Amino acid sequence: MSRLVKGIHHVALKCSSVEQYEEAVAFYHEILELPVVRSWGEGESAGIMIDTGSGLIEIFAQGQAQQETGSVNHFAFATNQPDMCVKAVREAGYKVTLEPKELTINSIPAFPVRIAFVIGPVGEEIEFFEEK
Repeated sequence: MSRLVKGIHHVALKCSSVEQYEEAVAFYHEILELPVVRSWGEGESAGIMIDTGSGLIEIFAQGQAQQETGSVNHFAFATNQPDMCVKAVREAGYKVTLEPKELTINSIPAFPVRIAFVIGPVGEEIEFFEEK
């Protein structure tokens, strides 16, 4: 491990409207049952940090059109229940792009996992990742 970098602190999502912000907060806090660490502001100046267990998701309301500021391929949540995560996301009406499946990552040593992918409320791709 680096003596300078300890790990991921947070992933930030910038919403395009207050409504999208509220949807994102509901998705992470209510559907995935992740606890709120802190929140601030109201309306377009609202923000929140949600604990994933090994890092935070920071969500900003902003209330502006989305801007091209770069791309994140996906972020992965460590879980022992990818099937239950997908079930909760699907029942809430969100898109599942890869149903839960087991595979072995061709590495040394081999790395068996169970994974699934969904699309979150801000268009972010989320992986549910279970190490076997």
